[in-house]
Amino acid sequence: MSMNIPITQNGEWQKLQEDLGETSFLITEKGYQFLAILKQTKLGNYLYCPYGPVLENKAALKGAMKRLRDLAREHGAIFIRIEPTLLLTTKELEKSARELHLKLQKSTDLNPKETWLLDLTGTDDELKSRLPSRLLRYYRSAEKNGITIETSHNPDDIHYLLDLQKALAKKKGINTFSENYLKTELAQPFATLYLVRQADDGWRPKGEEVDRTRHGDIIAAGLVFDDKTTRYNLQGAQSDQGRALHATGILTIQLILDAKAKNKRIFDFWGIAPEGAPATHPWAGFTQFKKTFAGYEEQHTGTYDLILNPAKYRIYNLARKINRKARR
Repeated sequence: MSMNIPITQNGEWQKLQEDLGETSFLITEKGYQFLAILKQTKLGNYLYCPYGPVLENKAALKGAMKRLRDLAREHGAIFIRIEPTLLLTTKELEKSARELHLKLQKSTDLNPKETWLLDLTGTDDELKSRLPSRLLRYYRSAEKNGITIETSHNPDDIHYLLDLQKALAKKKGINTFSENYLKTELAQPFATLYLVRQADDGWRPKGEEVDRTRHGDIIAAGLVFDDKTTRYNLQGAQSDQGRALHATGILTIQLILDAKAKNKRIFDFWGIAPEGAPATHPWAGFTQFKKTFAGYEEQHTGTYDLILNPAKYRIYNLARKINRKARR
């Protein structure tokens, strides 16, 4: 097919779902493809298409929706959660939903609606011209300053990333994935874990005493996924020590150069704050960092629910809100 299939809509992602114990359906028809995951909860079942369905053009929307509706009915689903990567308006979605006797409801975006992409094509010099010169300097001097980068495909090493994420989550009040989920991701052939290590004789900010208990630690980690054309920079975290040493910047340069060496065409930074978002937006800092790379923004449609059973859908949403309040 001529469509650009994101990693979350291909057969390898379906294998990940199987390893996680999920039931999923990969359907390919003329003009569209989708991977739908059957989410089974105590509140009712629903289908979820992460960054799907993938459409060749807008004319394929109704056919994809109809196939999803029929599949949802077969499995007693209350609704279908979709995230088309093709940019569609709410009116276009509503029109197809109405023709299929479905109700449409905007949901909280699960996967990022806006993302920042870097073009990896061209010569190495052309690529380096798109990279921040300040970060390139840090990268080139990293090794002599005792900073090295390792890769791993061993699921047991995921704790390095998880430990850093938990420390960050505690500060910012955000959630992290479970260790089992991250281990299962790293066990997939498309996943690579990067670890940034500071050696015992590594550089320190001026005036900072050597912490003998922490020197030599992993100061940053990142989990990336690769498909045929794209490297996805999905998850990462760094320690306070790593922040002082610009570890994330150094790591990002390595991720990009390695993607280029693997003949990938695009580096997906995976999510930025929307244009005009306030400085208080939770992704403001990440967005500012990502936009220092000379890339470009790509917008998706966002997350919407196609409702088959409005009464049960209302009960489902109400119960979810009550559960969220109880957890807080």
